Amino acid sequence: MSAVEAEGCLPYEPDARPTQTRLDSAPAAAMLVVRGLSVRYGTTRAVLDLSLDVAAGEAVALLGPNGAGKTSTLHAISGLIGHGGTVAFDGRDLTGHAPEAIARLGLIHVPEGRRVFPTLTVRENLAMGRIAAAGRTGWTEADVLDLFPALGPLLGRAGYALSGGEQQMVALGRALLSVPRLLVLDEPSLGLAPAVVRTVYDALARIAADVPMLVVEQNTAEALRLCVRGHVLAAGRLALTGTAAELGDRDSLLASYLGRRDAAA
Repeated sequence: MSAVEAEGCLPYEPDARPTQTRLDSAPAAAMLVVRGLSVRYGTTRAVLDLSLDVAAGEAVALLGPNGAGKTSTLHAISGLIGHGGTVAFDGRDLTGHAPEAIARLGLIHVPEGRRVFPTLTVRENLAMGRIAAAGRTGWTEADVLDLFPALGPLLGRAGYALSGGEQQMVALGRALLSVPRLLVLDEPSLGLAPAVVRTVYDALARIAADVPMLVVEQNTAEALRLCVRGHVLAAGRLALTGTAAELGDRDSLLASYLGRRDAAA
């Protein structure tokens, strides 16, 4: 089932036969086109026949419970794991591309858990992003410090001495210095205090004005405030798709897939 075929939310049909969708059916403005994506770990199917698009100028959420296949989807898009189906970025088929080649094209992955270099300073961690910029210009260290003023006094501090929130700011700043043409973000609010989550998502809203993004997130409220539309995965399959408003209005249905106990809140 293609995520772009829907008007509103579609119920998940476990017995439905996977739909084969042509790449040329993607919207003309699509930066990222995923068709029939499948990921296996041995005999375990992590993702099955997933199709989605991210258009220029939009932020799209990828939601679902733990183990639904969200991180596997991002890893496949970024070339970190093998997969079936097709992934195209700005009209280029990424099949067979190494992760570093995909990054140099401008598809930049901000991983779960931040992954800052512990022995490098904040400034050095940020500068590592320039390796993937491949001659593109745009975002600068000054822009990053404007987004995250808290990093200014910490530029000489080592990565291991940062809090989780500070590390997340560094990870986002490093991605921006890669001058991304599209960002894929894996759980940007994971393990952060509520005040820091607000800071991160305020920054993401500013970034989204310039950079399209695909956001994997357990914090559905923040993700749906940021993104124009979203997809929900359940057991590796597309379960729901719709605009942010449509998904937000279907609390009871979301609860069945996301395990939310606060669905009525």
